[in-house]
Amino acid sequence: MTEFENARALLRKFKSDTYLHGLGVLPQVGAVTAALGQQAVFIGCRFPGCDCYMETIRTALAAAGVKIVGEADGAAPNAPREDLARITEFLRQTAPDVVVSFGGGSTIDAVKSAEALRTLGGTIEDYFGTGLVTAASQKQGQPLTPHVAIQTAASSAAHLTKYSNITDLQTGQKKLVIDLAIVPQQPVFDYETTFDAPPGLTADGALDGISHALEVLYSAVGKPEYDRAAAVAQTAISLVVNHLPRVLADPRNAAGREALGLATDLGGYAIMIGGTNGAHLTSFSLVDVLSHGRACGMLNPYWTVFFAPAIEAALRMVGQIYRDAGYIHAELDRLAGRDLGLAVAEGMIAFEAAVGFPTRLADVPGFTPAHIARALAAAKNPQLKSKLENMPVPMTAERVDDTMGPVLAAATSGDLALIRNV
Repeated sequence: MTEFENARALLRKFKSDTYLHGLGVLPQVGAVTAALGQQAVFIGCRFPGCDCYMETIRTALAAAGVKIVGEADGAAPNAPREDLARITEFLRQTAPDVVVSFGGGSTIDAVKSAEALRTLGGTIEDYFGTGLVTAASQKQGQPLTPHVAIQTAASSAAHLTKYSNITDLQTGQKKLVIDLAIVPQQPVFDYETTFDAPPGLTADGALDGISHALEVLYSAVGKPEYDRAAAVAQTAISLVVNHLPRVLADPRNAAGREALGLATDLGGYAIMIGGTNGAHLTSFSLVDVLSHGRACGMLNPYWTVFFAPAIEAALRMVGQIYRDAGYIHAELDRLAGRDLGLAVAEGMIAFEAAVGFPTRLADVPGFTPAHIARALAAAKNPQLKSKLENMPVPMTAERVDDTMGPVLAAATSGDLALIRNV
């Protein structure tokens, strides 16, 4: 079985026949939407290059007998609260029986939370955390409106997951709604929509996919879900490591673009198996200087060293992927614990440098020590405690400064020796 066939098989196991994805599938959107409702609102992509795809969606909806009762722009990067408020009010005014979103993770995340606010009321602060949308829905006896989420970026896999990231631009802090109630009923991803994505966005998204798979793998060590997480992570990480450099060299390479789409979709599968941890948690405090995928990608090598003694089996598998691709030269079988973590982290950093990523926070324009202070403070916030709970090395809010602090110091300077293993 090829890595492509394996990826498709894993996604079928994840979503059965409910996921419409592949090259050239966008004209099928009308039929799958009509199965959920006839009066649709269309929250569309607001970025250049989307117009032709949006027209394809409109045509497909009309052909299937679905009426668009209103259109609005999607969200800016990181799903700002201001866009959430605007989309929520738009949904209240139009009262659709199906919501169609078309955009990257930020638009889809904003629509997920906007529909919860429109239907259940309250403020977004009422839903940050885990399971709070479901609790309100059950208490009120009110289900959310069906959501057709059409992805445009090989990155967050927001169209497949229970997560909605919302950002307060005033404080520069991102927070999460985590709830099965907001998983879109009909996910769609035509990988052809990614062909014209710029190199930076392509690399950011691909590293976001690696981060989802990698962090869930680390969190699953020693747990019943490890074998499933390992199968997903191995395929997802391999697809990115082997195909991202080719796509950056040849942006319209269809096989490469499909590989990245499949990989990031598997990243979405991963975060429905388990949770992310260190890199995602600290990335939430860097939204004003780094894209999400870039922040997670940069931070994961440093967390890898910190976690290393607790995740040796996972590191051997991940390390072999990077070694086969030429980014690690050490004999991994001869290494253990911290030394194994250092070798794998150095391979990850070498790969990221090869695809144009900065490899330490000190080189990021706009980064200051205040970002570290913000990240340490955020890690103690109960609304983000799921990330601490997912750490493969136990961590509590009381231990954040002593344990996370050295990891972030290392990420700032690039000096892996600063990391202290517990």
